[in-house]
Amino acid sequence: MTLRPMMRNDNASRMLGMVVEHDAPGESRVSMTVRDDMLNGFAITHGGLVFTLADTAFAIACNEDERVTVAGGADITFLKSTTAGQTLTATAARRARSGRTGLYDIRVTDETGDLVAEVRGRSITTDRRPPAPVAEPVEAAGVQRGPVPSTGSGTSVSRGSEAAPVAEPVEAPGPRALHDPAPERDEALTTTEVSR
Repeated sequence: MTLRPMMRNDNASRMLGMVVEHDAPGESRVSMTVRDDMLNGFAITHGGLVFTLADTAFAIACNEDERVTVAGGADITFLKSTTAGQTLTATAARRARSGRTGLYDIRVTDETGDLVAEVRGRSITTDRRPPAPVAEPVEAAGVQRGPVPSTGSGTSVSRGSEAAPVAEPVEAPGPRALHDPAPERDEALTTTEVSR
């Protein structure tokens, strides 16, 4: 499967090692392997990164023509925590599209098929056209430009038997110590609760 320009220019998804497995009008499937540097302070996958995976699948599904479609809003419900080494898959499907607005449901599952999160996304189609494609970036170490074989997850991949990578996941260094010059913030941080 060939990546469309929108995804070839998506530096955030590339950085996170996302792989586009299915891309069709109104639907998509994108996977991501959780790395150590994607964990929060409780050693579980950071909720923002679970949402980022879902948002990428949402973006692919809602950009169905030559007009730029963006998120007008989204709500996420976290249902199960995951950790490093697990593979998350976001599957997006259009529920309704009328005029400039659309409604999409995105399910994020782990490698066992368990539901990790659900997202309801609302799209707005603009009058803008996508920017002109940028020149292919210089080959970077660890970044693949060709198709990646199926991960063997049991899901069929559209447009042939290969997935289109945004990037090959890279090994992340261990956790870094953060220097916080404002010690008065420590007290506030200890009272923060996680909603998962």
